[in-house]
Amino acid sequence: MALSFSVLASGSTGNAIYVETERHSFLVDAGLSGKQMEQLLRQIGRDPKNLSGILVTHEHKDHITGVGILARKYQLPVYANEKTWKAMEPLIGEIPKENKFIFPMESVLSFGGLDIESFGVSHDAAEPMFYIFHHDGKKLAIITDTGYVSSRMKGMIKDADTYVFETNHDVEMLRMGKYPWNIKRRILSDIGHVSNEEAALAMADCIGDKTKRIYLAHLSKDNNMKELARMSVSQILQKKGYDVGGRILLCDTDPKIPTPLTAV
Repeated sequence: MALSFSVLASGSTGNAIYVETERHSFLVDAGLSGKQMEQLLRQIGRDPKNLSGILVTHEHKDHITGVGILARKYQLPVYANEKTWKAMEPLIGEIPKENKFIFPMESVLSFGGLDIESFGVSHDAAEPMFYIFHHDGKKLAIITDTGYVSSRMKGMIKDADTYVFETNHDVEMLRMGKYPWNIKRRILSDIGHVSNEEAALAMADCIGDKTKRIYLAHLSKDNNMKELARMSVSQILQKKGYDVGGRILLCDTDPKIPTPLTAV
């Protein structure tokens, strides 16, 4: 079986991604209730009791709501870096000691042919990090919840077969929208979220010969739209010479509907 995945949910109300190989299956975050997480997994034909573990990116509620519930119900290992563990423990409840694992930033954990690499991002959390999955020559890179994409991040995620990439907001929609100024300032800052345009420019520096699909993720429900994100990213990538809609496909994600389980 190939390296396959589904973006179960993506957006400001909750985030979770399912990744599997023939021998292992992981959730990256579980930002909805335990019951919702079970339903989303069943929608793609997967049973939560068969999970190998949960990888946590950071302690914000839209990424950890279901972590404690699932971990206790199914005796799942939970992986996070030390600072994230300290920040999220009061929020997710008690996890048995034998299921608590430290996954340091900028390191690799290997699970029988599946290598999972962690890397830091710039976000207003204790020590936020995301993950790159390597299996059988395939590379899946997940990067959301970052205020900017540094050269270091670009180097780590470069030439992935598939990206799950944050396109959080349209800058004009955010500026003209109803959010208080302090919230707008936080989103626009270096520890907030990248806009459609910022994401597209970063993608242009990362895309390689292997790249086939980019999933546009973590869209703000108030300050973005799927069509707008797709159009903004497509225009910039086409200007940079990329064959969008041909060699490279832009794919939507949704807060409530999983993407089909797809090989990377």
